[in-house]
Amino acid sequence: MNVHLIDGTYELFRHYYGAPGARDRFGREAGAVHGVLSSLLGMLDTGATHMAVATDHVIESFRNQLWPGYKTGDGIEPALRAQFGPLEESLRAMGVQVWAMEELEADDGMASGAALAARDPLVDCIYLCTPDKDLAQCVRGGRVVQWDRRRGEVRDEAGVIARFGVPPASIPDYLALVGDSADGFPGVPGWGAKSTATLLARYLHLERIPPRAGNWDVTVRGASRLAGNLREHRANAFLFRDLATLRDGAALFEDVAELEWRGPLPEFRDAARDLGAPGLWDRAQRISHKLRELPV
Repeated sequence: MNVHLIDGTYELFRHYYGAPGARDRFGREAGAVHGVLSSLLGMLDTGATHMAVATDHVIESFRNQLWPGYKTGDGIEPALRAQFGPLEESLRAMGVQVWAMEELEADDGMASGAALAARDPLVDCIYLCTPDKDLAQCVRGGRVVQWDRRRGEVRDEAGVIARFGVPPASIPDYLALVGDSADGFPGVPGWGAKSTATLLARYLHLERIPPRAGNWDVTVRGASRLAGNLREHRANAFLFRDLATLRDGAALFEDVAELEWRGPLPEFRDAARDLGAPGLWDRAQRISHKLRELPV
């Protein structure tokens, strides 16, 4: 079996800004919720069987206490923020597992779900459905992979190395040095993608990089300046790595069987109607009936 873990927050943003708006029967904006539900039904219709969606139920997390500039919910358009709750409720009614994260983030939820699912020998492949570079650290060979559904790209461990120049285990170190504007931390001054990849491809982790450029076994342009910047900002570099390191210990489920989609719950009929998209119920029913007709 395959397991699909979806970044619900990313999907909600993607559909809010990339799909036409729509109103529910109460006149509220609901286009992004429509888009996410339709997209997941499409995945189920084309063979997905075990699925969970992680969401940032609370935008802020423990990381905001570690770094004052870490991302917050400030600036999120009210019409988008108002769709977080309806998305979670609608997904549950549709019969999909929802991990509404509070202390942790949706990315941590996906990392935890992947770690748990990977323990089951019956799981062939775990798809992390998000383009977020943070999740690249969770990729393991060809069994835990990252799937950018918008671009149609699946990235295994070799793909991570091709994309970033470093293996999955070095992704937190990579982000610590180059920074992550989406998450609100700047990295170390002067360290770009090329120099970072060159050093980490050789040393893998921050603490293994010699403090003096004269001791480096690789050639990097501006090496002395980079080494000096890393010494000066060493504490922040390790803090940023901590921010970028996903927590994978959340106890989200006990058995992968809990993630199997068994069709929509009866209340999804009313949920789809209230969303102003009754066709979602009909579509979910059709897909459910088709799955039940498949040979075991």
